Amino acid sequence: MDVMPGRPEVFLLGEGERTVASGGPALVGAGGDRREVPPQAYEVLRFVEAALRQGYAVQITPLRTELPIDDAADAVEMDREELRLYASRGDIPFRTSQYVDWVQLADVLALSSRVDAERAQALQELAAEEPWDDDAGPRR
Repeated sequence: MDVMPGRPEVFLLGEGERTVASGGPALVGAGGDRREVPPQAYEVLRFVEAALRQGYAVQITPLRTELPIDDAADAVEMDREELRLYASRGDIPFRTSQYVDWVQLADVLALSSRVDAERAQALQELAAEEPWDDDAGPRR
């Protein structure tokens, strides 16, 4: 499993992903006690185990599913003003209380994935362009 130090991974189980299946993934203790876990939770545990085996420390912080917009931006390492811009443009829904704008973590995760994919695509397109020299103009 690919683990990058310093890059947070946020895992969120949807309603349908919280159930366990008999005979599915499980935690098994040294004494043989078995605790079945949802398949997505198993992936989280695999990530933690891989990081620890590679010698990294792991920080686990439970998050609410609705967060103040600044906390949500921090959770996905997005600039706070950038996330506020996306919210103001209607790219993600938000609600406002007296002092705080609130967003759903699932919406922020989806937005972050979409933005990352768009940026990766733009980089691919730039890399595929024909190189050129400022003095000679475009190469043919």
